Amino acid sequence: MKRFLLALIITVPLICCTTNSENSMHVSGTINGLRKGTLFLQKVQDSILVNLDSLEIKGNGNFSFEQVIEEPEIFYLYLEKADNNDFNDRITFFGEKGTITIRTTWNQFEQKAKITGSKNQMLFEQYKAMLSNFNKRDLELSQISLAAEDSINMDSIKALVESNYRNHFKYIVNFALTNPNSYITPYIAITDGKEINPIYLDSIYAILPDSIANSKYGKILKTKVSKTKN
Repeated sequence: MKRFLLALIITVPLICCTTNSENSMHVSGTINGLRKGTLFLQKVQDSILVNLDSLEIKGNGNFSFEQVIEEPEIFYLYLEKADNNDFNDRITFFGEKGTITIRTTWNQFEQKAKITGSKNQMLFEQYKAMLSNFNKRDLELSQISLAAEDSINMDSIKALVESNYRNHFKYIVNFALTNPNSYITPYIAITDGKEINPIYLDSIYAILPDSIANSKYGKILKTKVSKTKN
């Protein structure tokens, strides 16, 4: 998913909101082991990654953000810490109105993240877990191919690689077609569906309810489908 981000990051003015606002997303949690650092709440806006809010952490890893949002969409928690490591510093999550809790550790910020309170995030994690299985299978087959000693074995491995590749994209299409009422459906169609037959993308968009078809990611998918038709 990180390929969806652009390198440019800007800061936008914060929108004030009340704690009990029904249109607010409240994100809080703990970063175990963190004593000093700056935490940013971010999202992609007009193809640019923007900072919505920030918090300087000193002494403990507790944090809390509140943000008025219009609809569920992808947000990021970015941790700027003095460890000379540019990796494992951003958590991707599907935000929505209500309370979301994120617990993690400072040294395995992304890998150890536990996110609760978002039904879209729960479905998103199921989806990502399955994609991870396909990616692991690719790695296994790559390692087996390195040990192959003849062309017959290589042909067999190649057939397995192609099968895994097809199943990978079949899963994406089937997941989207069976979850039309989720905001993550148009999101995965535009981020992971670049090699999917445009006919399937059209079918995915066609079954979206109006609320999701008119969402941020639904509109992007509509534009993508229209371009392929033209």
